[in-house]
Amino acid sequence: MPVLLLLFILACDIIIEQNAKGRIYTNAADVPNVSAALVLGTSPTVNGRVNLFYKYRMEAAAALWKAGKVKYIIVSGDNSTVNYDEATFMRNTLHDLGVPDSVITLDYAGFRTLDSVVRAYWVFGQKNIVIVSQEFHNERAIYLADQFGINAVGLNAKDVPGNSGWKTMLREYLARVNAVLDVHLLGTTPKFPGPPEPVGRRQ
Repeated sequence: MPVLLLLFILACDIIIEQNAKGRIYTNAADVPNVSAALVLGTSPTVNGRVNLFYKYRMEAAAALWKAGKVKYIIVSGDNSTVNYDEATFMRNTLHDLGVPDSVITLDYAGFRTLDSVVRAYWVFGQKNIVIVSQEFHNERAIYLADQFGINAVGLNAKDVPGNSGWKTMLREYLARVNAVLDVHLLGTTPKFPGPPEPVGRRQ
């Protein structure tokens, strides 16, 4: 059984990685033009320090908009408690990086990657999106997008070196297993699937 489990974990990793081949970019100038980018949320700080995963995602998203590749940016994150609001943090950071509030749409129900990706289509009407996150995360998000009929490419934010990067990569193996199970066995859908809302609204 442990051998079969290991093989299944490795198979999920390979399937998701190969599925994203040729659809992930490292330079904003190379990304195809679409209406909106989807920036996947994470905590802005870790143990009182700036979370580099967050910082690099915001910088990549700002560069994408400044390159004229997208008209709108959807920032999707967790707002499950009154005192924790990833989407608002993301909007404020993008504003500081020169992105006007008028092009930013806040998705407060991005509790999981699946929720963020599917809601970009179901709620915000974007069937063609550029997903902004680190490479490992983009690969999984693109895989999920494919399962829901969403045309997605990814812009890679810079990776984070050191122990935090390695710990995240180890967690990613299990996240990829969950992604495969969600779409092929469990039939998972977003916790809050609607109603439809326009992008680029003032918030």
